[in-house]
Amino acid sequence: MISRDIIAAIATAPGRGGIGVVRVSGPSLSAFINVLPGRVLKPRLATRVFFKDQAGQAIDEGLALFFPAPHSYTGEDVLELQGHGSPVVLAQLLQRCVELGARLARPGEFTERAYLNGRIDLAQAESVADLIEASNATAAGAALRSLRGEFSQLIQILSEKTITLRMLVEATLDFPEEDVDFLNAGRAAEQLKVLREQLAKVLGATRQGSLLREGIHVVLVGEPNVGKSSLLNRLAGDDIAIVTDVPGTTRDTLREQIDIDGLPVHVIDTAGLRESGDKVERIGIERTWAAIAKADLVLLLQDATHAGEDGNSAIIQQLPAALPRLQVLNKIDLAGRAAGLERQHGETRIWLSAKTGEGIDGLKQAIQELAGWQPAGEGLFTARARHVAALQAAASHLDRAAAHTAELELYAEELRLAHEALGAITGEFTADDLLGEIFSRFCIGK
Repeated sequence: MISRDIIAAIATAPGRGGIGVVRVSGPSLSAFINVLPGRVLKPRLATRVFFKDQAGQAIDEGLALFFPAPHSYTGEDVLELQGHGSPVVLAQLLQRCVELGARLARPGEFTERAYLNGRIDLAQAESVADLIEASNATAAGAALRSLRGEFSQLIQILSEKTITLRMLVEATLDFPEEDVDFLNAGRAAEQLKVLREQLAKVLGATRQGSLLREGIHVVLVGEPNVGKSSLLNRLAGDDIAIVTDVPGTTRDTLREQIDIDGLPVHVIDTAGLRESGDKVERIGIERTWAAIAKADLVLLLQDATHAGEDGNSAIIQQLPAALPRLQVLNKIDLAGRAAGLERQHGETRIWLSAKTGEGIDGLKQAIQELAGWQPAGEGLFTARARHVAALQAAASHLDRAAAHTAELELYAEELRLAHEALGAITGEFTADDLLGEIFSRFCIGK
């Protein structure tokens, strides 16, 4: 249900700044315009005014902009009050809006109203948050493409093709006595084949978009003193972790995000795995295993000077069998080995030196390959895990539809379910509890 009340919030980030913005949205803001700026505002024209309190005294001097419905971000009347970025002043402005009848907006409520009023679809709404949270230029550009509707257009094309197929099947079911073979006349089999191929391409691009947004969690694992902290520092390009020759120096997990050709990589340094009588170190080791349980990839480090030894065998036996891993042999500067990459029996071994940086580029490339990342192109858009899941569901239903072309009722049902899965991405078929979950993660004022 679309809310008819008036909401207000500070739309700029917390703290002091040159400019601060209070945003108001609702079905009719004439009372706010008459009181706060105290003068007529021309639509979409910045007007210099004094914002007044209940006693008619000036709170601040700034600019007022009025966007009448439906030509606004939310599709409702929107008033933006741009003043000086003082937290005290902005709080007074917001309080004045509440006195005039507004209520404080929930996180993401402005964008939620834009979605509910048909200004943007759900995938575009999510891209607003993605653009705000973008961790690099690649992610920002991809989020902007999603916000402009490029991802939604791909979904819309798939949806329209599915509807066309549904129409042919339903016509055949509704008019069985007709001489016309709607499915053959409409070349339904060929259309379904093309649709499945196009969906597979969109799914591949969506996986890339999800990787761009979510990144990959990489955990550094190994015995003490194999160079995990040194590798973290090398990947981060900074002295994030303390490095010493004393075993057990790292006693807690350290996290740092790096960027590999646009791919966000969350690198987690952990305590060395060994038997220990130290209570604090044992807690660190427990946290190491907890991090491993949530990892997408493990870098299993070993000292290259002991390459012939099987020091990590006990660790390997305890790792989840399905968890991807890379064998990293560090300290080649001491072992007299050259940097390089070996693939044997389905396992990848990388020889490198965290100290000198030799072999680091090879490690980064191997991480990209295991993640399934391809260097970002111009058409990359952001996506979420739920988008990937919805497309996978749609693909599964289309596969089943192809297997039931002779059983029209089942054929029609699978096409309907595929259509619903696609519609869940843009919000055509979306549960209210999912909407609440999505918009609750937005920042207030957006």
